[in-house]
Amino acid sequence: MASDEGTTRIDSWIWSVRLTKTRSMAAAACRAGHVRVNGERVKPAHAVRNGDEVRLRHAGRERIVVVSRLVRKRVGAAVAAECFIDNSPPAPPREEVPVIALRERGAGRPTKRERREIDQLRGL
Repeated sequence: MASDEGTTRIDSWIWSVRLTKTRSMAAAACRAGHVRVNGERVKPAHAVRNGDEVRLRHAGRERIVVVSRLVRKRVGAAVAAECFIDNSPPAPPREEVPVIALRERGAGRPTKRERREIDQLRGL
């Protein structure tokens, strides 16, 4: 599980510690410039070491983590939590889901006026 060489690819490490769902998503985030190591934008093959600060913009928030352990293969959630120190700001509180306009079954398609009223309720 732990590598002995002292470095690991950044896309592989991000995926291994469960910061992204897939490795291809991690590599795409690197290519798009959403991943920074020690303040610099990096490519997917960039080597990450213990003590590096990794900033990842993903799912609408920024995660700031410090590497404390290198892993190459995906590990369980409990082990993944030990592989980094999370310095991220707290996640914003979830907004309450607005009431969804319900139509009676069999009422057919909404008219243009009804659709506008539904969109207004949803905040669109």
